[in-house]
Amino acid sequence: MAKGADEVPHKPGPALYPELSLGVPEGALPAGRREKRTLAHWVTHIREQEMPALGATVALIHAVADDEKASTNRLAQVILQDAAMTAKVLKLANSALYNPSRQSVSTISRAIVVLGFNAVVEIAVAIRLVDALLAGGVRKRVIEEMARGFHAAVQARSLAGMRRDGRSEEVFIAALLSRVGDMAFWCFGGGAAQRLDEVLNAGGQTVDEAQMSVLGFRLRQLTAGLAREWKLGPLLLSVVEGGGRGGSEQAIVFGQRLAIEVESGWDAPGTRKLIEEMSSFAGASPEALRETLAENGMEAARIVSYFGAPEVAHRIPQAGPVAAEEPVAAEDALAPDPHLQLRILREISGRIAAGANLNEILNLVLEGIYRGVGFDRVLFALLSRNRLQLIGKTALGAGAEALRQRFIFSLDDTPGDLFNEFFHNPRALCLGPGQSPATLRVDRLQLVTTTTLACIAPIQVQGRAIGMFYADRLNPGGSLDDETFEAFQLFAQQVSLAVTAAASTRQT
Repeated sequence: MAKGADEVPHKPGPALYPELSLGVPEGALPAGRREKRTLAHWVTHIREQEMPALGATVALIHAVADDEKASTNRLAQVILQDAAMTAKVLKLANSALYNPSRQSVSTISRAIVVLGFNAVVEIAVAIRLVDALLAGGVRKRVIEEMARGFHAAVQARSLAGMRRDGRSEEVFIAALLSRVGDMAFWCFGGGAAQRLDEVLNAGGQTVDEAQMSVLGFRLRQLTAGLAREWKLGPLLLSVVEGGGRGGSEQAIVFGQRLAIEVESGWDAPGTRKLIEEMSSFAGASPEALRETLAENGMEAARIVSYFGAPEVAHRIPQAGPVAAEEPVAAEDALAPDPHLQLRILREISGRIAAGANLNEILNLVLEGIYRGVGFDRVLFALLSRNRLQLIGKTALGAGAEALRQRFIFSLDDTPGDLFNEFFHNPRALCLGPGQSPATLRVDRLQLVTTTTLACIAPIQVQGRAIGMFYADRLNPGGSLDDETFEAFQLFAQQVSLAVTAAASTRQT
């Protein structure tokens, strides 16, 4: 934010929580210590300048969730655009919390099938939150708030499950984000965060009083503002604003209270009293519930390590020792993985035999070429009905969406043009220095893709090409060897097999 932004006068709007000013009259605020920026300023600053990635991820997932026909495939594509997120989602998909039956999960598409759409959404939002917030600021406070958030989320999810609440994934996200304003402020609050930290360390004021004296609002209000801007859902807003007290809300409130209370110890009087209060809600004896909650605390520490935050895991209070998890490393998107190729090919074969729809097969093939064969970008394109245009339909990788939008080529009878010749004589081709057929002109393709290293392969039905796969590498100093080209062709052929099998089934 510009230096002079704090000096521009703004007309104050109605307070979200007017009652919070009671006992802290304007004239009583310490002179020169009051933060000049309003709540609205902070909401805008965090939303637009500091955490746009989280907001964009949430917006994308909302758009995916609203599209019932394509939701699963589109969610997979959102996750696969980010190699680090893909690695973390797959590790979490194989963890005990999300996959107690321990079914092997090697692909994002499979993760959505095994875990369910909502669980994968839950994981993706949590990963983006961690990535956005572990960047600096008053680090001790950020880690403290994140530990409370993850601990509360795991406990609330468990409580919801005990009550057979069908919203357990929504409960997890709402509990995790119920202090997103606190976490974001401590990460991006700059001088204001430092001043508030000093006031809290000095003591003499409650947390509410300190926030009001330094900021003029409570950080809970910042959470509410961000929840509204990012459309994080009515359940979160209900909890933050102290509205309804249904079973889902109560599970979250209990999770929040427990995460704070156990900081004094699992056997502290306050913790024991709270567990007794929770026992009637959960329908379990205090003794049995304490055991479950203690196990949840251990699981929360393990899970937060999977999300890439081992520092946070150490701040979650434990009733006993917990094995530390190694942080998840980002995958190298360019490294071919023959074992992964084989697993995905087996999964594709099984899906084709089971009569899976073509969109599922297509997404597995794209993921296999991208993650297994190791390309920077992969794209699927189809001919228009009149066969006069080739149009990009879906893509994965760096800048994939921009590539898909540009990937539109007209077909005519111009001899020597790559696309005209390709659809007259469909065959897989490796394009690169010294590899492109001398008789083909690839200028139109390179103008759109801005790279010289690529492979193309046809999608055929009864010998007639209806589309193509395109995959490339962006490093001009790289190369495409025979093994890579053969693996690319093998995956591309799976779609032709699936289309042929589907056509045969319909005829039968």
